[in-house]
Amino acid sequence: MSLRIVVADDHTVVQEGLRALLSAVDGYELVDVVGTGRDAVRAAVTLRPDVVVMDIQMPEMTGIEATREIARAAPEVAVLMLTMFEDDESVFAAMRAGALGYVLKGAAPADMIRAIASVAAGEAIFGSGVARRALAYLSRPRSDAAAFPELTAREREVLGLIAGGLANAAIAARLGLAPNTVSNHISNIFAKLQVASRAEAIVKARSAGLGG
Repeated sequence: MSLRIVVADDHTVVQEGLRALLSAVDGYELVDVVGTGRDAVRAAVTLRPDVVVMDIQMPEMTGIEATREIARAAPEVAVLMLTMFEDDESVFAAMRAGALGYVLKGAAPADMIRAIASVAAGEAIFGSGVARRALAYLSRPRSDAAAFPELTAREREVLGLIAGGLANAAIAARLGLAPNTVSNHISNIFAKLQVASRAEAIVKARSAGLGG
């Protein structure tokens, strides 16, 4: 079954480049191409693709705002930011909004395809040059006490596996849990850690030494 993709970018050259890339690779179906943040939200809600590839700067609504709306209205749709902005604030804002991945324009085609597949599987991914700074940006000094004492032992175990890059199905198989149980644990983890996305949870967990 093909991964269904929506591309949201207001630059024709980017739209056509991604159209050509996705059409040349088996297992990827481009279901819509839009040029505004508002249309990106509409496409995500009505088409329910696996992944929205999202630019940051677009007319009517920024990619950050659109990502936030998608996370609220269609949380099963993964958002992969594809942008020229690599400053810390943009990366952090994207994660806070709910983006699962962040890749810079100019990434190699193979890296782009891999990033789409990763976020579709529920894995967080950051392009070269972004991951290290994202970790540093969200890192906080820690005491010697166990990280995240507000979590139960099982929730810490699930968080560690999330930080290790495992998708929900793999976590369920590893721990012998039902997928719904894993989803419930993750919802509790997000609430207790006050994070809005899987990507932010991963960065926070790794900065605390989990999943390494």
